[in-house]
Amino acid sequence: MIHLTRTPIDPHRVLAAVQSPAAGAVVLFLGTVREWTGQKRTVSLTYEAYADMARDQLAQLASEARTRWPLTGCAVEHRLGRVERGEASVAIAVSAPHRRAAFEAGQWLIDRVKEVVPIWKQEQYTDGATEWVHREAASDD
Repeated sequence: MIHLTRTPIDPHRVLAAVQSPAAGAVVLFLGTVREWTGQKRTVSLTYEAYADMARDQLAQLASEARTRWPLTGCAVEHRLGRVERGEASVAIAVSAPHRRAAFEAGQWLIDRVKEVVPIWKQEQYTDGATEWVHREAASDD
C-alpha cells in the first residue's frame, strides 16, 4: 500500500495492510509533528508534494525494500497539507518472518523517503514565522 492523503493517518489501517500469517514481526513507524524544533515552538507543518512523482518514488522504494529484505508486507502513507502538532505525518509498516528484517527495512524506508521523495515540509511556529525545511537540514528527524 502506497498512499498520499490529506486526512489523518489511521495506523490500524496501515498495519492491516501488512499483516500476514507468514509474518513473525510487524514494525510500524509513525513520524509525528513535534512541539519543539530547536528553540522554536511548532504549531503545525504543511507538506506539499509533486504527487504523481512522490507516489512513483514511494512505490519504487517499497519494491527495493522487498528485494533487500524478505518482507511479507510493506506500506507507506504520507500526509499532505496541514498537519497539527501531535498528529502523524508519515506511517511506514513492514512485516517479515523475523524482526531484524522488519526493523532494518522500516528504518531504511523512512531514511530513503526523507532523502529522495519529492515531498516538502514547511514549519509554522507560535511566533507566526514559517520556514521551509530542507531535507539535508532534517536528515535525522
